[in-house]
Amino acid sequence: MAYQKVHADQRAPGHSQYLDNDDLQATALDLEWDMEKELEESGFDQFQLDSAENQNLGHSETVDLNLDSIQPATSPKGRFQRLQEESDYITHYTRSAPKSNRCNFCHLLKILCTATILFIFGILIGYYVHTNCPSDAPSSGTVDPQLYQEILKTIQAEDIKKSFRNLVQLYKNEDDTEISKKIKTQWTSLGLEDVQFVNYSVLLNLPGPSPSTVTLSSSGQCFHPNGQPCSEEARKDSSQDLLYSYAAYSAKGTLKAEVIDVSYGMADDLKRIRKIKNVTNQIALLKLGKLPLLYKLSSLEKAGFGGVLLYIDPCDLPKTVNPSHDTFMVSLNPGGDPSTPGYPSVDGSFRQSRSNLTSLLVQPISASLVAKLISSPKARTKNDACSPLELPNNEVRVISMQVQTVTKLKTVTNVVGYVMGLTSPDRYIIVGSHHHTAHSYNGQEWASSTAIITAFIRALMSKVKRGWRPDRTIVFCSWGGTAFGNIGSYEWGEDFKKVLQKNVVAYISLHSPIRGNSSLYPVASPSLQQLVVEGPSFLSEALFSTRATKIEEMDPSFNLHETITKLSGEVILQIANEPVLPFNALDIALEVQNNLKGDQPNIHQLLAMASRLRESAELFQSDEMRPANDPKERAPIRIRMLNDILQDMEKSFLVKQVPPGFYRNILYHLDEKTSRFSILIEAWEHCKPLASNETLQEAVSEVLNSINSAQVYFKAGLDVFKSVLDGKN
Repeated sequence: MAYQKVHADQRAPGHSQYLDNDDLQATALDLEWDMEKELEESGFDQFQLDSAENQNLGHSETVDLNLDSIQPATSPKGRFQRLQEESDYITHYTRSAPKSNRCNFCHLLKILCTATILFIFGILIGYYVHTNCPSDAPSSGTVDPQLYQEILKTIQAEDIKKSFRNLVQLYKNEDDTEISKKIKTQWTSLGLEDVQFVNYSVLLNLPGPSPSTVTLSSSGQCFHPNGQPCSEEARKDSSQDLLYSYAAYSAKGTLKAEVIDVSYGMADDLKRIRKIKNVTNQIALLKLGKLPLLYKLSSLEKAGFGGVLLYIDPCDLPKTVNPSHDTFMVSLNPGGDPSTPGYPSVDGSFRQSRSNLTSLLVQPISASLVAKLISSPKARTKNDACSPLELPNNEVRVISMQVQTVTKLKTVTNVVGYVMGLTSPDRYIIVGSHHHTAHSYNGQEWASSTAIITAFIRALMSKVKRGWRPDRTIVFCSWGGTAFGNIGSYEWGEDFKKVLQKNVVAYISLHSPIRGNSSLYPVASPSLQQLVVEGPSFLSEALFSTRATKIEEMDPSFNLHETITKLSGEVILQIANEPVLPFNALDIALEVQNNLKGDQPNIHQLLAMASRLRESAELFQSDEMRPANDPKERAPIRIRMLNDILQDMEKSFLVKQVPPGFYRNILYHLDEKTSRFSILIEAWEHCKPLASNETLQEAVSEVLNSINSAQVYFKAGLDVFKSVLDGKN
């Protein structure tokens, strides 16, 4: 990653970072993502900054900076101060004594009249300029409450619809190169700075030459994943949908075995089934939802199953949705290029041979095919009560499943551009969406997300072109390879890991922003819960082959798109521009206490530690954040220190090892119905069938150490601020 073209205005040592309008417009920082260099350089040592001429503002003065700690350089002394220090200052500016008082009086009178005329003329000019050319930049150190609305009001549904339709037309090429070029060209034309391609060569698991099949041994009937009989005609009618109904990175081959209904694959389900049946090398009939797919597959693999038929029960979906014949794709990749786990796929990196990430043969199938396998009528009865699909334990179904996939090295492209921040350019807010990738599913969510992020860029840049800039840098990213396990974003994150760990403030995802037209379900980390509402669902792990018109059927006027763009845009602007980051320390402490509610074993130590954390967070909130949010008490140095603490406060809750599919941030809930620590719930479920509770003790220790780490972190922050105050006094 090469950061180049860096410059800053030069200021006096004691000058506040909250400058007046002229100084605000005299600062620029250009950040270049050098794609060719990234592929040639394997480490982070090449993170460089080079001075370059300020093309936008016309300044010729430059200074070499270190991006990790960008500080304003010392400015040249004022003209009057320089003249005073020159050795010949007195000689140049000493006048001879006046010849007469009368001449002196006339001279003073002329000066007074001239000054009066100029003063009146200046007032008129100032009034005219102020009336006709209002300043675009808000006053120093404060945020204009109308600023955000002024930016967001330019977002129009019609513009988003036009952008969406243009993108949908492009995807028919089955090649993401043209789409990436289109995004780069459009973002550049809108004024986004230094838009670049960032490419990675990664291992993708693609559909085989023919669709997977499921054959009933009793009748010999063969079915495609969507429930249609195996025939050449059916294959021609929906060849693409059939091919893309697969599990990326599944094992491949053929397996003939008994189908065993494991419902959602919960610990109780497996415990019950293993008491009555031998599951070794059998095929599990598994519902998507309730727990992460990777976690459930891991449990089935440990239990000894050989294959999995994965489906979505119609009872888990709204009544208006009928996905009975819909096929879908899932990825079994936890993230990134499977051949380079934990490090970026750049030239020279060692590649592991990993054609599959599980020993299970996994095949997604439609609900209609499940109904045929279990000889069941439709899920919904006449009285509209929903009957879940299930295979009775006393019935035996033997099938033969065939899974075909191909593993190839392919190039995944990310598009990255930025708007450089004004007062804190070394703090990044990353805004990400994704674009269509060749050989992936045919859904249109990518076009929706790309149109939304482009609409916000258009609105933002219209303000930037008039001289305004956010305080912090906003980095816009369109990721490739998302359907295969967020490969593009993971590789980029691994590539720039050290930089991102230190400088990133927040990540805002606009991935698949429109999934319906009934409710808003944004997901946020605990420190940002004051900005959004939390509500995740693991049904979203299924990627459907949605028709091109599906998005427009849900939102024909694109008013939902406009609303989502404005809501997301306001959150982005608050994080990027508020002097104090809108993160709430007390919310984290309250979240910890809420996660410990309920009848859980061995939590008395956790409750005591959580109480101490809340006390520290309350002190931090009242003693530090309150005065920082008051412009009259605000000090730039304290603001920077405070923001550094707020930026990193959730890192205490990141753990190294979690069950497959779980979040590394242990504060994140697995679903909206559960408000307890997920790793404790999993450990407790895991220990139920076992005599030992070692797993539970380990999980309790992880949570305890995280809470203690957060408590120490806030306490250290309070001590630092106290020592600063004591030093001043």
